Amino acid sequence: MNNKMRISILVPCYNEEKNIEPMANAIKDAMSVYEGKYDYEIIFRDNASTDRSLEILKRISRSDHRIKVIVNARNYGLDFKKNTYFGRVFGDVVISIPCDFQEPPELIPEFISHWEKGYEVVCGQKTSSKEGGLKYGLRQLYYQIIDSMSDYPIYRNMSGITLISGRLFQLWQKDGNTDEPFRYFVADIGCDVKLIPYEQQKRRSGKSSYNIWRYLSFAIDSMISTSKAPLRVATVSGFCMAVISFLIGLFYLVAKLIWWERFPMGTAPILIGMFFLCSVQLLFIGVVGEYVGNILRKVTQNNPPMVRELINFENAEADPYLVQSSSHEAQSASNSE
Repeated sequence: MNNKMRISILVPCYNEEKNIEPMANAIKDAMSVYEGKYDYEIIFRDNASTDRSLEILKRISRSDHRIKVIVNARNYGLDFKKNTYFGRVFGDVVISIPCDFQEPPELIPEFISHWEKGYEVVCGQKTSSKEGGLKYGLRQLYYQIIDSMSDYPIYRNMSGITLISGRLFQLWQKDGNTDEPFRYFVADIGCDVKLIPYEQQKRRSGKSSYNIWRYLSFAIDSMISTSKAPLRVATVSGFCMAVISFLIGLFYLVAKLIWWERFPMGTAPILIGMFFLCSVQLLFIGVVGEYVGNILRKVTQNNPPMVRELINFENAEADPYLVQSSSHEAQSASNSE
């Protein structure tokens, strides 16, 4: 009976045809020092790629059964509730690393060494980046804003490479925290986190699927998930504007009564004040709407995330969330090889 502890290494990918095989080889090289000590598996999750990613994943998984593949039924984007790793990953420790090589896989042994010392969470922390000065600067501004408003401490520059114990990974799933990023779950529960500083590299190949809109959406979602400060700012600002508006209105009324003939009311101040107050109201309605949307997202019963293929998983055919398709027989054959 094999009693070795298992390390599950998760590699999410989308249109990474030039990075998949080099990443698999790099992870194998990093894990070679643990040969005979730990069992490990590399689980690629393909988010419905449109290039040759799936073809390459099938090829490398046929030659190495430690490489497993989850093929999402569609591109779920940034929807954390559609995390198809949950229910299929049961390692004693779980490591996640992107497939673009911006986070070096050579860091994995260092992460494992700190886990062996007792840390349940080990995360990379970017001290600098080769991705471009403007983007890195905007990230720093984002972290400053989030940190100043958050209801609990936020780990700055926590990157996409993380290690978490299997116990916490299952707790994250069990307690319904799957709609928030892992970094906020860790900060909220208050466990000890070991941060590993490193310089983020340039993307080795391909183009990131993140655009300005996705970054902005992620930033807004992060703010409303970690803090109620925007609501308080809206409330206090609304109260202050109401008091100021009342005083201005009172001043105009008194002035008109005292200097009835010499003090024209005029339409300019009225129009300026009206448009200003309307713009403030629209802004605050937007803030409230973001929180209402976040509440709706948490309480809405979503359809479960479906997968099109499971390669090298035990009992894959019995998975209740597997979409039946014409390629099912080919998928089953790949599992039995």
